[in-house]
Amino acid sequence: MSSSGAEPTQRLFFALWPTGAVRDAVDRFARQAIRKRAKRIPSEKLHITLAFAGSVTADVRDCLETGAERIAAEPFDLRIDTLGYWPRPRIIWAGPGQRPRAAWALVKSLRELFLACELQPEARAWQPHITLARKAGRGLEATQMEPIDWSISDFCLVESVTDDTGASYRILRRWPLVGQ
Repeated sequence: MSSSGAEPTQRLFFALWPTGAVRDAVDRFARQAIRKRAKRIPSEKLHITLAFAGSVTADVRDCLETGAERIAAEPFDLRIDTLGYWPRPRIIWAGPGQRPRAAWALVKSLRELFLACELQPEARAWQPHITLARKAGRGLEATQMEPIDWSISDFCLVESVTDDTGASYRILRRWPLVGQ
């Protein structure tokens, strides 16, 4: 315990984490499309955030993990086919043009879990995206890309640790999407 008496915390979020061919396809696209115009995200960090918990105590983490075990969400497919640019954070991203109902249901379940664990869920609508690059002066010329199909069969709890070199991520747990 620190001398201030504050309980230690971890910075956590729930995410969809691509592996194998999906991760490689997104990374290949980002390398070709972005080149040196912005700071590309390394392939091992590519993900879609479902719900950001922020800095939480061990008790809240336990609550989140216990609650995530009870989530009965359906597996679903995402087609990553749309590009975007957010000028204020200077981020180039890719995401699905269509958001399946099952994806929304999973996010809704996680937001309800946040309330049960006494966390404030995100107030704004969920915008599924994979951050491809940061510190981008402008977006890409195209708004569409060659589609990358991703079959989602699980979601995970991730710890984010920030230091001088940026954020690093560690997957703490995975839960399968098995439906009702």
